[in-house]
Order: sequence, then structure tokens, then C-alpha cells
Amino acid sequence: MEQELLSLQDEARENLQQLAEAGQLEEFRIRYLGRKGLCSTIMRELSTVPPEERPRVGQLANTIKAEIEKLFDEKKALLESTGPSGAQGAGSIDLSLPGRYPERGRLHPVTQIMNEVCSIFEALGFSVAEGPDVEHDHYNFEALNIPAHHPARDMHDTFYVSEAILLRTHTSPMQARIMESQQPPLRVIAPGKVYRCDSDITHTPMFHQVEGFLVDTKVSFADLKGILTVFTRKMFGKDLALRFRPSFFPFTEPSAEVDIACVICGGSGCRVCKQTGWLEILGAGMIDPEVFKMVGYDPEIYSGFAFGLGIERIAMLRYGINDIRLYYENDLRFLSQF
Repeated sequence: MEQELLSLQDEARENLQQLAEAGQLEEFRIRYLGRKGLCSTIMRELSTVPPEERPRVGQLANTIKAEIEKLFDEKKALLESTGPSGAQGAGSIDLSLPGRYPERGRLHPVTQIMNEVCSIFEALGFSVAEGPDVEHDHYNFEALNIPAHHPARDMHDTFYVSEAILLRTHTSPMQARIMESQQPPLRVIAPGKVYRCDSDITHTPMFHQVEGFLVDTKVSFADLKGILTVFTRKMFGKDLALRFRPSFFPFTEPSAEVDIACVICGGSGCRVCKQTGWLEILGAGMIDPEVFKMVGYDPEIYSGFAFGLGIERIAMLRYGINDIRLYYENDLRFLSQF
């Protein structure tokens, strides 16, 4: 038994010295130190040793097993420290392999269009103002000539936080906020998120708008037409025809829906424009005198216009997108195109 133990000791030492990879350690452990390994087998055979020799042989067996475990732990630590991730393992890395390049980040298409819209109006002399997403009923409705009984409130499908607090349904509250604190002349755009209870392929509960308004003396509808004509030509890169259709907004009078000649067919008629040759892009009009009275402006002296456009709508026309929900699904195959 003693000779068998000494042979096991020599064999284990020799095999440990030959191990060159961390992956071979598990095989060694199972062979020598596992539950059915050689050390355990010899320990079970101690019962066959004569009683008078059993203490001495048992002590030798425990000593040899402890030594093998110690040598195994040392070898394991050595191989792990000199592996591919260790300081000495750099030589095992193939430096000729190409590196992994992180993908280049891109701005979301809605953000790109928002930035471009703001840049166009800034070049026309408009300043940019931002306001709160959680708005007071007074600024969202009352100050814009939409009192509590007004039917136009039903058009907005509002998210109410309380009776007087809500998620803004448009960026138009910035009209009232700015006119309330500043005197004309004013030339301002207000970009931001807005919220309405609506969701389908052309509507989402949260979307983006840019509200714009200009207040001064002797401002006319012709000025509004000129500003919007310049904007559409800059935005779509074409000399597109504009059409102003009479409409209604509580805070502008007269009001109009603004259409452009279809960017797909050029006005000849196609599926996108439903064969009409026109695409609606925004609403606009002359600021109602009642709004001026709310903020303390004299409507006999001052006049102005306002307009509001949906950024998602502009992006859909610009890029030929047919489902607004694609903006919010975070599909990299879609987003990487922009």
C-alpha cells in the first residue's frame, strides 16, 4: 500500500508539470481528487491494511492527498494568471485579427427633423423657447380662447392630471406664456412633446410639435404665407405649391389648413395623396384678438400670426414613412437608415 501511495504521488506530480492549459485542470482533478478518483479509491482500501500498520499508512495517504491538492491549486493559479486574459498571456493573442468597432450612433429621425425645422426658422429670425410638458389648464385652453364649455376641447382628448393640471395637448401654451411676460415685437418658435389620447398608424399618444408665432404692428396674412412658403421650400428642397384651405382654430381668426403639392407625385395624384395631389402639413392663422386681450395686448395696435406643425408628419413626408409607430419600436433596421 505504501509503494502504491508513493507511485501515485510521483505520477500526480509529473502530470501536473505537463499541464499547459487551464482546460486540462478539470481532467486532472477528476482523475486524482474526484469522488471516484485515485486518492479516494486508495483511502477506501485502507481497511485492507493490517490494523497495526493502518495509522502510519493512513497518515501517509492523507499527507500525499494534501500535497496533491496543494500542487493542484498552485498549478491552477499559475495557468489562470498566464492565460489569454493574464499579463503573460498577451503573446497568445492574435494581434493580426481585426478589432471590433462600435457601431456609429445616429440621431433619431424625429430629432433630425426637429433640429432642421428649428434651424430653418432660426435663420428667419425666430428665437426658440421651451415650456413645461405638464401644463396648467389656463395656458393650454383658457388663455388661447378655449373656455371650459368650448367644443374644441373634445378635439384634443386630453390627459388630465387633476382638474386644473394636464399634459399639454399642443405647444401653443407658449404663445400665452411668452406674450404674458414680453412685449412685441415677438418672433418665436416653441418645439416640444405633446400628448393626446389617440393611437393608430397615423397617431400616437405622445408626439412632437413646433408652434410658431409672430407679433408686431401691421402683420398680415401675406406675411404668414411668405414665411410658410420659405419654410416648405427649405424643408423639402423643392419649389412646392402651397394651398391654404379655410379652417377653424379657437386661437386664430382667420384660420387655415396648409397643404403642399404631394412630394411623391409632384401634384399629379398618387396613392400617398389619395389622388388629390395635395398633402396636409400644418395649421395656421392670424392670432385672434381675444388672445391678445387675454395677455394685455391692444388688438388695435398689434397683429400677428401663428402656426403649428407635427414633426412626425413632416418626417413621414420627408422620408416616405407610412406608419408613425415605426418611430417608437426601436428597430435598429429602421433607425439605421437615417
